[in-house]
Amino acid sequence: MGKVFLVLAAVVLMVYSLYDLVATPRDRVQHLPKWGWALLIVLAPYAGAALWLIFGVAKGRSTGGPRKRPPRPLGPDDDPDFLRGL
Repeated sequence: MGKVFLVLAAVVLMVYSLYDLVATPRDRVQHLPKWGWALLIVLAPYAGAALWLIFGVAKGRSTGGPRKRPPRPLGPDDDPDFLRGL
């Protein structure tokens, strides 16, 4: 049963990594071309997938803070422009 779990985990990790590789734009792939990453993921499922997930994709630049949301619309009784016009 343990071997079945390890094989199943390798297949799931490999499929996820390959899907992520295909869905990633070419300009965000680092260190190897896409075909090189695919070959590494298929030939060494655990190591290749781990390396892809850690080093293969350029991380987006983030300020670290919360994202600013657009202001919510005000109701008529809270809108100073509307109240001025009354």
